[in-house]
Amino acid sequence: MPEICPTCGLPKEICVCEEIAQEQQKVKVYSQQRTFGKSVTVVEGMNEEQVNLEETASKLKKKLACGGTVKEGRIELQGNHEAKVKDLLIDMGFSSDMIEVE
Repeated sequence: MPEICPTCGLPKEICVCEEIAQEQQKVKVYSQQRTFGKSVTVVEGMNEEQVNLEETASKLKKKLACGGTVKEGRIELQGNHEAKVKDLLIDMGFSSDMIEVE
């Protein structure tokens, strides 16, 4: 018996809750300088209850060929990848109007 989504009541295979949630997320992307001059790209503003941050971070790390982690509700990627991250998030289903790059 297929698993049922508790939010929409549809089977998990055809559930669209996460896609709808992605379009409504207000995401902020910016870079920080860490110790020893290292750059870190930070992606924050995603709701952890609606979007799987670990899965999103994993996809971004694979596409950008960099390391990173999920800390305190935000994704931290090694290196300066602001422009590329926005394009990748749009490809993943996030709305381009809701992504702010500083």
